[in-house]
Amino acid sequence: MFAIVSIAGQQFKVEEGQEIFVHRLAAQEGDARSFDTVHLIEHEGNVRIGAPYVSGVSVNVSVLGHVKGDKVIVFHKKRRKGHRKKNGHRQQFTKIQIESIKG
Repeated sequence: MFAIVSIAGQQFKVEEGQEIFVHRLAAQEGDARSFDTVHLIEHEGNVRIGAPYVSGVSVNVSVLGHVKGDKVIVFHKKRRKGHRKKNGHRQQFTKIQIESIKG
């Protein structure tokens, strides 16, 4: 059984027991959340597609923690001008575990 669900503006293919990283959620470590923005669900070969969402289906997750992603270097340079600018960025992520897919 799997589902395609929108979490924090991105779509993920999820299965029960799976751990994924999503953009930072406003939740504490150990919290339980439920997402009902399910686009597709497959169960024993039966596929249900939503328009845009499948009604009556929800994905329950638990928050495992908050982490930072790898550093991304942003470097700007203008040739022949002596202009250089170097910045770094680390994206904030939330690690969640898929507890159940109900529906």
